Amino acid sequence: MTFDPAVLKQITLIGTGFAVAFLAALWLSLIFWAFRDIRTRTRDNFMRVLAVVVVALLFLPGILIYMILRPAKTLEEEYQHSLEEEALLQSIEDSAICPGCSRRVDSEWLACPSCHTRLKKKCEHCGRTIDLPWNLCPWCETPVTGMRKEAPVVLQSHDPEQEPVQKTLLDDEEFYSHP
Repeated sequence: MTFDPAVLKQITLIGTGFAVAFLAALWLSLIFWAFRDIRTRTRDNFMRVLAVVVVALLFLPGILIYMILRPAKTLEEEYQHSLEEEALLQSIEDSAICPGCSRRVDSEWLACPSCHTRLKKKCEHCGRTIDLPWNLCPWCETPVTGMRKEAPVVLQSHDPEQEPVQKTLLDDEEFYSHP
């Protein structure tokens, strides 16, 4: 079986043409892929241009260099990671801490089980827990008994002959008459 050299030359020429076309398509697709990939990983325009130039000039070694040097996470992954960190920090900050021993306590506890510091009190009328400094139950609007009155306020008048008047913010009668 003998091959005509002209046919063999024609087959080699067609094969070489397909190989060159394939390599050109691969080169262009790698440039395009590198451009799209670097856009998802950084906002720095210099890095974007540098990545495309390295891949365009060095072809396969360029794509290997790009894969080694590109940022490990995309911008979306970085954003999701920062959101997770913020959520964790928020959950840590939201947990109540005992003022006596600085240990974490449940927000519904009335006293710290470690140091026995009083954390909250119960409303005598509705039985719900309220914070210690509160003078009024926010659920049933009942004044809390045993609380001290507000500090006296000295009112200055604009008339220099008149003496300053000392008055508490709420008298007992006014305090208990509020709904």
